[in-house]
Amino acid sequence: MDISVFSSMLSVTAKTERRREGKKFRQYLAALAATIGPFGVGTVLAWTSPVLPKLQNETLAYPGPYITVNEGSWVGSIIAIGAIVGSLPASYGADFIGRKYAIAALAIPFILSWVMTILATTVEVLYVARFIAGGVIGAVTATVPMYIGEIAETSVRGELGSYIQLMVTEGILFVYVIGKYVDYTTLNICCGIVPVVFLIVFMIVAPETPTYLLRKNRRKEAEQSLILLRGQEYDIYNELEEIQEQIDEQKKRKQSFKVLFTSRAVIRATIAVMGLLSFLSFSGINVVIFYANEIFKASNTKIDPETATIIIGIVQVVMTYASGLLVDRAGRRVLLLVSDSIMAVCLLALGTFFYAQEKKWNTDEVGWVPLVSLSVYISVFSLGFGPIPGIMMGELFSPEAKGVALGIVCILASLLEFIVVKGFHNLKEWFQFGVTFWIFAGNCLLGTLFVYFLVPETKNKSLQQIQDELNGKKKKKKKKNDHQNNKTRIINNSNNLNMV
Repeated sequence: MDISVFSSMLSVTAKTERRREGKKFRQYLAALAATIGPFGVGTVLAWTSPVLPKLQNETLAYPGPYITVNEGSWVGSIIAIGAIVGSLPASYGADFIGRKYAIAALAIPFILSWVMTILATTVEVLYVARFIAGGVIGAVTATVPMYIGEIAETSVRGELGSYIQLMVTEGILFVYVIGKYVDYTTLNICCGIVPVVFLIVFMIVAPETPTYLLRKNRRKEAEQSLILLRGQEYDIYNELEEIQEQIDEQKKRKQSFKVLFTSRAVIRATIAVMGLLSFLSFSGINVVIFYANEIFKASNTKIDPETATIIIGIVQVVMTYASGLLVDRAGRRVLLLVSDSIMAVCLLALGTFFYAQEKKWNTDEVGWVPLVSLSVYISVFSLGFGPIPGIMMGELFSPEAKGVALGIVCILASLLEFIVVKGFHNLKEWFQFGVTFWIFAGNCLLGTLFVYFLVPETKNKSLQQIQDELNGKKKKKKKKNDHQNNKTRIINNSNNLNMV
C-alpha cells in the first residue's frame, strides 16, 4: 500500500483529534445561571438581621408589623420548617420533569413569598411568607447541587459547586448593605426582583443535564446537551458511554426507597453528607447570619453593628470565592479540616469575651474581639464548611439514589437547623452568650473529628470513581480509548513502511 495513503490517514486523524477536556465557558455560564437561586436563598437568610431589630422596636415608624422577640425567633426559624416540606417534592420533581424545569419552577413560590412579605400587616402573614421561602430554600438545596454535579467536568466540578455557597454569601451581603439604607418595602422589592431574574436567565441559558436525558432514553438530546456544555471539538462519546454504563449498572439494581438502606455506597454517602450538614448547622453559622446585628449590639463594641455586619458579609464573599479557586487544588477534606478547627477556636474566643462581659470583667481593651473572631470565623467557614458540603451533595450520591437521598438528607438537616435557630434564644436565656458560643465551638471540634474519620476525598475523581470507592471496589487501570489505539496503530504501520 502507498505510504501517501497512510500519510493522508494520519493527516485526517490529526485534524479530527478531539480535546481531552471540553471548553469551560458554557459550564461556567450554566452553573452561574443555576446559582442565581442560591443568591435568592442568601437574601432570605440575611433578611432577619437588618429587619427584625426594627420590627421589634415599637418607637420606630417602620413599615411592616410590630413583633415580639419570641415572634421574631419564629420568623427567623420557620424557614427551616418550610425547607423540610420543600426538599422531597423538589427532588422527585427533578427526577420526573427534569433538573432544569424543576429548578426554574422554584422562582414562582419565591416571588409569591416576597409579595406576601411586602404586603404583610400581621406577623401571621410573615410566618406564611417565610414558610414558603423556606420551602424554596429546601428545594434549591436539593436540586442545584444535583444539577451542577451532572453538567460539570471532573476538573471544574468542585469550583462550579462552590459557586452555590458563593452566591448565597453574595445574597447575604446584598441584604446587609441595602438593609442599612432602605426601608422595609424597598428592601423586600429588591429581594423580590431576584427570583424574577433567575427564572428568565436560567430558562434561557441552562441546558438539561446529559445524565437526566440518558436516564429518560433521550440520547440525541443528551448528545446535544453535552456538545453545548463541552464544545464542538470535545469527544462526547466516551463521556456519554461512561454515564450510560453507570445508568445501566444502576438499572440492574431495584430502584426504590430500599436503596437508601441496602446500597453500601448510598449508606456511606448519606452518613458523610448528613454529618456535614449536621455539623454545619450546629456550628451556629445561621445564628450568626440571622442575628449578626443583635450579636454586635450585645457586644457593646464601639463599631456600628450594621457596619460590622457589612464587614462580615464582605469577608464571607471574598473567602468563599477563594474557596472556589482552592477546592479542586487543595482537596475537599483539607479545607474542611482547616475550616472547622479554626471555627472552633474563633467561637471559643468569642464565647470567652461574652463570658468575661457577663461576669462584669473589664473588656474595654479587647473590644475588637467580636469583630475579629467573627471575621475569621466567617472567613474559614466560607473557605471550607460553607461551600464544600453543597459540592459533595452533588458528588457522592449515585443518580438513581440522588433525588430521594438528597430530599431526605435536606429534610433532616432542615429539622436540625430549625432546632438550632429556634433554640438560640433559649440557650441565650439559660446560659447567656458566653456558654452558648462555647457549645457551638464544641460542635465544631466534633465536626473536625467527623471529617477526619468519615468523609472521603472526591478531588479529581469522576462520579463513577467515587461510586466505586464508596462501594469498596478497587480502582481499575484506565483503558485507552479506541480512537487513540487506532491512531497508534496507524503511526506504527506508517513507521514500518518508512523503514522499508
